[in-house]
This record gives sequence, structure tokens and C-alpha cells, in this order.
Amino acid sequence: MSPTKKVVNPVVSLDVTRDVAITAAKTAPARATAIGIAVGETGAVPRELGIDRRVLAAEGFEGKLGQALVLPRKQGASIVAVGIGGAGLDEAGLRNAAAAFARAAGRHRHLATNLADAAGVAPATSAQAVVEGVLLARYRYRTFKTGIEPVADLTLTASGARLNGVKAGAERARFTAGATKLSRDLANAPHNHMTATGMAQIATAIGKETGLKVEVFNKAALVKLGCGGLLGVNQGSSEPPAMIKLTYAPRGGGRNAGKLTFVGKGIMYDSGGIALKPGDDSHAQMKNDMSGAGAILASMATLRALGCKSQVTGYLMCTDNMPSGTAMALGDVITMRGGKTVEVINTDAEGRLVMADALVLATEEPVDAIVDIATLTGACMRALGRRHAGVLGNNQSLVDQILAAGNATDELAWQFPLERSYRPQIDSNIADLKNMAGPLAGQTTAALFLEEFVAGKPWAHIDIAGTAWADGDSSWLTAGCTGYGARLLIDLALNFTRPKR
Repeated sequence: MSPTKKVVNPVVSLDVTRDVAITAAKTAPARATAIGIAVGETGAVPRELGIDRRVLAAEGFEGKLGQALVLPRKQGASIVAVGIGGAGLDEAGLRNAAAAFARAAGRHRHLATNLADAAGVAPATSAQAVVEGVLLARYRYRTFKTGIEPVADLTLTASGARLNGVKAGAERARFTAGATKLSRDLANAPHNHMTATGMAQIATAIGKETGLKVEVFNKAALVKLGCGGLLGVNQGSSEPPAMIKLTYAPRGGGRNAGKLTFVGKGIMYDSGGIALKPGDDSHAQMKNDMSGAGAILASMATLRALGCKSQVTGYLMCTDNMPSGTAMALGDVITMRGGKTVEVINTDAEGRLVMADALVLATEEPVDAIVDIATLTGACMRALGRRHAGVLGNNQSLVDQILAAGNATDELAWQFPLERSYRPQIDSNIADLKNMAGPLAGQTTAALFLEEFVAGKPWAHIDIAGTAWADGDSSWLTAGCTGYGARLLIDLALNFTRPKR
């Protein structure tokens, strides 16, 4: 590593389990300085507010989902009326309501709310959604910025019949919210403080704390493995590459468990290489081009604590993509793991190159399904915007599991067709493949390139180019890197079943 670079390691575990006290009780504690009270669009106004619906309406509060109104008092905690809408409040709505409460109480560190007790949602599910909404809405990347007041403690109040379920859901949310926070921290860390070597150091530290086996493959090891994609992209960088392999085995070995492999794009900074990106805001966001790798590391760090019964392997393919006298040039041909050759038509289509090596490695071990996740194509972002990731795959059963996980976590995904009539667009005249097709359906042709390396195994690709970044605060999303994918991958791993062929 360059002596001018220092790895800042702000989080080496799921910090929410240590930094925030999360409890469930029948009543709010005396230390709470802001208490969120659920208010629907109809029905009686809770007496805790001390006012009626007419007064609320005069202040513009109608109980709609996402509304929040702070009611200061001379003594005691401030009361926050939190809108939960009408009938049909679900888990996603609860998460959004909790986020609205957290933002309205933005100056308060000691929070309590009855939101987990306010809906016709199972208590554990509602508690998890509320904790996630509060903690993720109040997230800020704090390593280099002072004056940010994080939540110190959160109490969920619930009736006796729901209390045990609420406690269980709140405990689970420590890890799911913590995973997203860790994923956000990794992606938000500036490039000069987060290199491939630094990512390996953090993964090693996390592995020791969370029961993951961590193997780091340096440049010499990658040469022996024949990982020409990762090595080729790394050619222009002064920083060495790292392939980080994570292995989770359930307690008892899980001999009959499903075997799931994640592959993550870990481009620590993407300048575009010789095909240099323009000097605009999108270029400045390219520290987050390792969001796929970050989501995998954060999600896998929770699997032991959450009792995952599947065997899960993760490959994090980490390097910079930089221009220099040694960088890949357009028209170069590289040889991938497994022997396929690729003509490099565009050095800014580098993510598919580094992941292709890992996809081949994944097929060389027993595996039931392979899922890759990457900030891969502008085409996907242009098609879906920032709210949905794109999903493509060769096995509908696996794709359906990903879509279900996205719906369950509100990390939404949309399926694109893997249109194989486009496959000739990535044929090369001088190599087996070229790394980029024409200007249309770029998300599909990128996926078709990746499919060439999965040897027919059940596989799906998640393109998070749009969802990895938020331009501003919205609900539980905060401006900057979103940590998208961490909770989706957790849900996928916990509920994974072998795909139907």
C-alpha cells in the first residue's frame, strides 16, 4: 500500500449492536426525550397527544403515512405524532413511518415509540421494521464529520401480548440494520482511505468477530489462479488487487444445507481507466463502485448470529480501475480464469471482467446457486432509476427468491429478460468474447457476458447501479451510499432453497 494512504477502519463489526441500546418495554423510559405515537387517518386520536384531530388538522397533520408532527411540552419528553395512514399498513409502511419519526426527532438521541404495537403486522416483523426505519433514517457517515448526533437508545413500547415478539424482532434488527450501516460505511469511505488492501484488512477483522473464514488472495496468488480479469483491470493502479473469499458454514457443518455463492464487484474507485469518465458528479461518486462487495461482506457478517442454515461463500473482487502507462488499452485481449479470452472494447466496462473470474471459481466448487451483485450499468439505472435494482438470470426459481427478498426488505428489484438473441453482440473477431456490446439494452448484454462464465449453474445477476446511491434523504434512505443489497442478501440467504432446474 502507498505510504501516503491510510486505511480508516471506522467499523469492524456491526456497530449498531454496540452503539445503540435497543429495548422493548410496556412503557417509555424516563430517559426518552422524544416519544413517537402512531396516529391513523381515522379513529380516535391517542390521548397521549393531549389534543384532538381538529387541532392536528390545523397544523397540517392528517395521519397520512410518512407525516410527523412534533408537539413540544413544557415538561417531559416531546411527543411526535406519527402518521400510519389508513387500513392495510404493512412492513414497508411501518419502516417508512419509523423513518419519519426519526427525522422529526432529529435533535433527540433518546427515543421511544409505540409504532411496533400499532399495526396488524406480526410483532417480530413490525419491531424489525421500526428499528430499521429509525436507525437507517438517522444514519450519517461520521468518520470525518463532527457535530452529528446519532441515536443513543431506542425503546419500543408494546402491550403484554406482543412484547416477547417485539423483543425478538428488535434483536434481529440489530443485525439487519447494522449490516446496512456497515455497507454504507464501506461505500461512503473516501477512496484514499479505502483501498483493496484496506477492504481485506476490514474483512479479516470482521471475520474474526462473526465466525467467517476469510482468505485473501494477493497479486501473486491471482497470477497463479489465472484471474486475468481482475489482474487486467488492476494494471493501471499503483495499489495491489485483492480477492477476498468469505466462507460461512452453519453450526454442525450443514452437510445437507443448500450451497449459495455470492460474487461482488469491488472496484474501490472507477476512473474508467483509459476510457476516462467525465469530470462530473457521477465520477465523484465512483468510490461507491465497490457497493456490491460491501453488501456481501456486511450481509455475511450477520449469518451466524441470525442462524442461517445454508452454506454461503462470498467472493469480493477488489481493485482500482485507473489510467496510467501500464493500464489496459482498448483492443487488448486478456485471458480469464478458465481460459476464455476477452477483447477489451471499453476499459470502463471493467466490473464484468473482475466478476467473471470469481464466477468461474464459484463453479469449481459444489454450489446450488450463484448470485452476483454489482454497480454495473448505466443502462439499468436509466431504465429503473434509483428505487429498483435490475435482476437477470438463467433460473426463474432463483430469480423469484431474489425478488421476494427485495419485497420483504423494501430493497426492490425488477426482472429484465435475459434475451439471448442479443448474445451475438458480444462476439469478438479476435477473441472468444468482447466486454461490451452496442448502445442498446446494456444491462442485458452485460448479464449475457457474465452468463458465459457460470457453466450452466443456476445463476442470477443483480445490477445496483442506480440503487447504490441516493441524491438526498428519503424515508429510511440517506444521502450518499445507500448500502442497498445487504438486507436483501441476508433475507435471501436465510430463506434460500435449492432452485428448481
